[in-house]
Amino acid sequence: MKNTVTFFCVLFAIPLFMFTACAQNTVKKQPLNKTTTSGTVLSKPENPYYSNTDTAKLNVSNAEWKKVLPEDVYDVTRNADTERPFTGKYWNTDEKGTYYCAACGNKLFRSGAKFSSNCGWPSFFEQDNKNSVVYKNDNSLGMERIEALCGRCDGHLGHLFDDGPEPTGKRYCMNSIALDFIPDNK
Repeated sequence: MKNTVTFFCVLFAIPLFMFTACAQNTVKKQPLNKTTTSGTVLSKPENPYYSNTDTAKLNVSNAEWKKVLPEDVYDVTRNADTERPFTGKYWNTDEKGTYYCAACGNKLFRSGAKFSSNCGWPSFFEQDNKNSVVYKNDNSLGMERIEALCGRCDGHLGHLFDDGPEPTGKRYCMNSIALDFIPDNK
């Protein structure tokens, strides 16, 4: 009887362990808030801080961001969470256009700077302008990295590495959930 109980405990514990080990990502998929695109401008009526044209530095509390951002965008941009590799909407796209911060609308990257790094996240070799992305040392998870933040709202975008292509040698490894995209007019 004791061996049978042990057998069933092990039988159920192994799949449970496998499920929890594979589900360590805390970013939850949320229904998209109402976002409209008009030409080269995105509109998010529920977010008064969102603008594709305003470049003024924002000073908004996390409590206020929590009110206006979808939970998954909040988790990444305000809590430096990370989406699982190969799951984001932009990791494997090559459409021409412009990438913006999903929290505040700041212009971050042009598609011409995007490249296939096979890391599972969208990667760029240069930012749109010198103020669009700012940096902070990140020593979390026992690693020394450089965190890439939106230059307007300080939202976490991803990390910067020195293993990208020429001409910069940089790889901006970004979370798709932290980005919005407006395609070029055809």
